[in-house]
Amino acid sequence: MTQVATTPTPLAERSLAPDLARGTMLLLIALANTPWFLWTATRSELQTTMHAIDGSLADQIAQGFIIVVADVRTYPMFAFLFAYGIGQLYARQAAKGVPEPATRRLLQRRHLWLLAFGFVHAALLWSGDILGTYGLAGLILVPLFLRRSDTVLKVWIIVLLGIGAVVSSFTVFSGMYVPPGLAGGGAGEQAFALPDPYADPNYLTSMVSRLAMWVFMTPMFAFFTLAVPTAFLIGILAARHRILDQPGAHLPLLRRLAVIGIGVSLLGSIPAAYLHLTAPPINEWTFAIAAMYTGVFGGVGYAALFGLLAVRLQRTGRTPVTVVALAALGRRSLSGYLAQSVLFIPLLAAFGIGFGAHLSSWSVALLAVVTWLLTVLGAYWLDQRGMRGPAEVLLRRLTYRRSKADGLAASNEVN
Repeated sequence: MTQVATTPTPLAERSLAPDLARGTMLLLIALANTPWFLWTATRSELQTTMHAIDGSLADQIAQGFIIVVADVRTYPMFAFLFAYGIGQLYARQAAKGVPEPATRRLLQRRHLWLLAFGFVHAALLWSGDILGTYGLAGLILVPLFLRRSDTVLKVWIIVLLGIGAVVSSFTVFSGMYVPPGLAGGGAGEQAFALPDPYADPNYLTSMVSRLAMWVFMTPMFAFFTLAVPTAFLIGILAARHRILDQPGAHLPLLRRLAVIGIGVSLLGSIPAAYLHLTAPPINEWTFAIAAMYTGVFGGVGYAALFGLLAVRLQRTGRTPVTVVALAALGRRSLSGYLAQSVLFIPLLAAFGIGFGAHLSSWSVALLAVVTWLLTVLGAYWLDQRGMRGPAEVLLRRLTYRRSKADGLAASNEVN
């Protein structure tokens, strides 16, 4: 009889590098989301995250750091890790003798529930939810690409990167040569205030705005920017070769990915930061598309960097408590991500306490760091007690509750 896998992977069997990456990069997600909560600030069209165009030197430093390091870099990295986890799950199920149709149904349920989590998250708190983006990407990309050959995956990765390069180059060159009368004239001249659900003191009407934004942004981030599909395919390919599970066996590749990926990422994000901070008289969106495109390289580069760090930690034979705590958050990244909204948004939104009206770029960034630290401490507390995150427990129960029935049905077909 075919063996049926109905339980998730024990915590002790998880790889360090992906969890360390997730836990640390949740800080960058918290920072990247901060501009949306400065709902009284005048903001620029330059970034999809709408950074404020004014402020002190400390504010400008915070804005520049977030644009260079975090903006449109975090969701490609999590897309890579999301796909990597799918590859790991598929390999484990296959090793246990679970028929492929049962595994596909398991993944389909997981992605449907992830999409549902995103809907609820957006309705209750955060219009920029990314759970729905990954759930939608998984629903569509897994059937199309999970069992494709390495060659097919590589060809599609090259095609997607090529399209992104062409579009980014066209945007940069056309933006640099816009006639003066049509140029953006810098952030100040094109500044505007978005109709923002976080400026709405009425929670119910703000919910409508959040859901409208989520419905628009989820497919856009999942497919239209090409960043998530590209990072997703790279993640599937990396999981097949266990790049992060066995980082010590792939050191030259990880070094190349880290250096090239982060280097290309900086080439795309530094001009965007410069344009935002100095507001020269050119089109504001000149480098924005390039920043999004190079975010794919940055996301993969960050993941590779954590693979190298994991190798170094394994060689020393010591695991500092900070690494244990960060990995603990990575193992509970879904709970940690949702906890950021629970802790952060009621303090800042107009329908809550409304601190967002009184903070600036640097102070809201500091609050994001404190919020992330609280999630690290909470995850470490759970880890020391051998407890999973509450959101992970719920998602796993919803996902695995029919696995036994599916597996037994598949076994009967085989036998």
